[in-house]
Amino acid sequence: MTVHLHWFLPTGGDGRTLVDRHAYTDGGITRSRVTPVSGVRAPDIEYLAQIAKAAEQLGFEAVLTPTGTWCEDAWLTTVALAQHTERLKFLVAFRPGVISPVLAAQMAATYQRITRGRLLLNVVTGGDSTEQRRFGDHLDHDRRYARTDEFLSVVRGVWSGKPYDFGGEHYRIDGGLTALPPDPLPEIFFGGSSAAAGPVAARHSDVYLTWGEPPEQVKQKIDWIRGLAEREGRTVRFGIRLHTISRDSSAEAWATADRLLADLDPDTVAAAQEALGRSESVGQQRMLALHGGSRDELEISPNLWAGVGLVRGGAGTALVGSHADVADRIEEYHALGVEHFVLSGYPHLEEAYWFGEGVIPDLAHRGLLPRIPASPLGGVPAANGRPASAPGGAPLLVAGGR
Repeated sequence: MTVHLHWFLPTGGDGRTLVDRHAYTDGGITRSRVTPVSGVRAPDIEYLAQIAKAAEQLGFEAVLTPTGTWCEDAWLTTVALAQHTERLKFLVAFRPGVISPVLAAQMAATYQRITRGRLLLNVVTGGDSTEQRRFGDHLDHDRRYARTDEFLSVVRGVWSGKPYDFGGEHYRIDGGLTALPPDPLPEIFFGGSSAAAGPVAARHSDVYLTWGEPPEQVKQKIDWIRGLAEREGRTVRFGIRLHTISRDSSAEAWATADRLLADLDPDTVAAAQEALGRSESVGQQRMLALHGGSRDELEISPNLWAGVGLVRGGAGTALVGSHADVADRIEEYHALGVEHFVLSGYPHLEEAYWFGEGVIPDLAHRGLLPRIPASPLGGVPAANGRPASAPGGAPLLVAGGR
């Protein structure tokens, strides 16, 4: 079982801090007395293409693209980026219930033909009623998961290429059909920590995706979903969503984490924690419990830092350390059964290079990757011991300022 590495596309904007990186909004956190940080990188196609090309060159298999109010549409953005890349896959996040499941199945089939099979699907049921209502969805938390269950049944049904009928609480489909089914069928990534989410994941997901909790908690989740899937007669694989801060030495990595933390004033953290505390997502509440809103003892497990979650919803932990440290932690999660690692870092362009040129070769040497990606810079003299493409070498071209 080898490791599958994926990166992240910041389609809401990017930057060098944990806050004020969004090009369109503050993400619901009001900071009226704080002047926005300069240097936010707009998520235009030129900048996103740089990240996608870097990810492909460095050996990442796919890039996750988020969904929601504060980012560009994932379907349209990624199909455009497919024209700038050759092999990179796109893990497209989408919300069931805001479009017809038959239309979603058709969109996926078209996407596969346009990109020659480079689509993966990340199902986001939604844990924030305020966000859901923006899209016209007024179901409560558990009923959203019940609808997702029906939605994915319909999607898989119409992918059969034959007329498909379905009658449920949320959908009635008469002769649903995808005339040209996708080939290959996109793998479905699915997350959710609640009692309502588990059975849906067991019935429909190819990869169950968890946020970056300490290994023992991740093991408990794996055992839970694996047991539910066995009752359904299915096998589910597992993935984890983490940030990374990887450097040539552990001291450098933790200094970077400390700098990110130093940018956060108490009012910003308090406002973020208040907003995040209203989330209905069980996974979000588990993330908040890792740090309790405190800056103290943020290393909650060796090399696992919860500082990101002080102000960021969703994935709130980062692997921090030397390249070997980060590789050690990936190997530890892998030993538990985690195959897919969906990673990110601020800013996403530079952090992709730190991880790609530092950790990926280490993982390959450990036998966790099939090969070390070939670099087009092979044979090019390095500057100060670092490849010209890496941070600290030749300047990286970025959009929207540095």
